[in-house]
Amino acid sequence: MSRLMSERLRTDLAEELGVAQTVRREGWGGVPSRDCGNLVRRALIRAQRQLAASERPAPPPRGT
Repeated sequence: MSRLMSERLRTDLAEELGVAQTVRREGWGGVPSRDCGNLVRRALIRAQRQLAASERPAPPPRGT
């Protein structure tokens, strides 16, 4: 998973899900599979939002 997501992103998502303490204590292997699935789902949502934001057309230039 580290090849697909940066360590910072994984840490941020773990904090959001409330499993960061488990990760620090036991490593990623201690995180239940349900929470790992939720982490992946949130990462995909973030990626989709970033992609959508980058595809928005530029605003027209002001005044001429």
